[in-house]
Formats: sequence, structure tokens, C-alpha cells
Amino acid sequence: MEANMPKRKEPGKSLRIKVISMGNAEVGKSCIIKRYCEKRFVSKYLATIGIDYGVTKVQVRDREIKVNIFDMAGHPFFYEVRNEFYKDTQGVILVYDVGQKDSFDALDAWLAEMKHDLGPHGNMENIVFAVCANKTFYVSIVDLCENGGKRPVPNSSASFTKEQADTIRRIRNSKDSWDMLGVKPGASRDEVNKAYRKLAVLLHPDKCVAPGSEDAFKAVVNARTALLKNIK
Repeated sequence: MEANMPKRKEPGKSLRIKVISMGNAEVGKSCIIKRYCEKRFVSKYLATIGIDYGVTKVQVRDREIKVNIFDMAGHPFFYEVRNEFYKDTQGVILVYDVGQKDSFDALDAWLAEMKHDLGPHGNMENIVFAVCANKTFYVSIVDLCENGGKRPVPNSSASFTKEQADTIRRIRNSKDSWDMLGVKPGASRDEVNKAYRKLAVLLHPDKCVAPGSEDAFKAVVNARTALLKNIK
């Protein structure tokens, strides 16, 4: 009798799709992704360093779909990081801040960057694009009522760690790009990127208020760019 029993229908294999977010720094891309993937809202969010990542599952008919969202840092410093993530994209969220017209005007430049990095053989016609207007509530209520319509001013009295101060001092005294990132000459791309990410987290001006952090951060970005150009 077992031989005549009908076979159970195998569930459809999970489908994975890749979505990226694009837009200027501080327009709220990370908050949107956090809300969608983790179902929670974060009112204050530190600037994304390089690339952040979120994943969630949705059910479409009988097929489970894993939505992988790559949160692209909006600061120009991170172009050399994000330009590697444009390929194989199925969806794009273009985000702008309703309180900053220039962030809306910049969306054309973001599309141009993506088209450039996909190259002559890249196809954007099959990618789904969605424009997202963000911070409508924040601009109309929080800024207006709590801060007189102005953006909150960072706390200038915030402290910094000895590690941050020592790292900035070391970068200033570095003899070359290898020394600046703290890697040995001839290090691999992975080693360079790992050292860069560690320093970027430590020194990003949005997270570090130590004197010289911005110049040190720029120096680290430039060092990484210079080294990766010569590593195959």
C-alpha cells in the first residue's frame, strides 16, 4: 500500500532577491530598512559606514521569498565600497528627505552612478525602482515643535576614548598607506578592507568627536582607495 500512496508535494524552494537603497547621507535609508526587516523604529541612527545589510522573508502565494536589502552609505567617501554592490540588483529604493530639496535633486546623480558602475553591458531596464519620500513626520512635528524648525545640534561636550585619540595620532604619524591602515605591505584585499572597516567604525566623524577625527577618517579612506588600486 505504501507504494501506491501519493507523494507529498515539496514546498517551493525559497527565492532570493537583492534590493539596494540609494540616496544622500542622513535621508533615513537605514531607518526604513530597520523598520521593514526588524519591524521596529529607531528614532536616532548613526550614519552607515560603507554597507549595512538587512534581510526579511515574505510569502507570495506558495513561494517564500528572502529579501536581501543592502543599505548603501550615502557619503561620497564610501563610493569605493558601494560601487561593488550594484551588480545583480533586482530592486532599488531611492530615498530622499522631504526637508532637503537637494536630496531629491540628487536622485538623478545616484541613478547615473549606478548606470556608470554597471558598465556598458549592465541592464537597468529589468530593475524595479521605487522613490521613497522620508522624514515627513520628523520635519513637520519634531523639528518644528522641539527645535524651532532647525536640525538638532550635536552635543559638543561629548567625550571620546583614549583609543580614538591614540589612533588619530598614529595615523598622523604614518609613513605610508600600509602603515596608516595597520597592515603589512602586500596584504590582500580582504585584509585591507578588514583593517579599513575597523578604523572607519572607530573614527567616523558622526561617531567620534576627538579632535582631528574628520581628517584622520579622510586619510584612512584615501589610503584604502590607493592600496586597492594596486591589489589584483
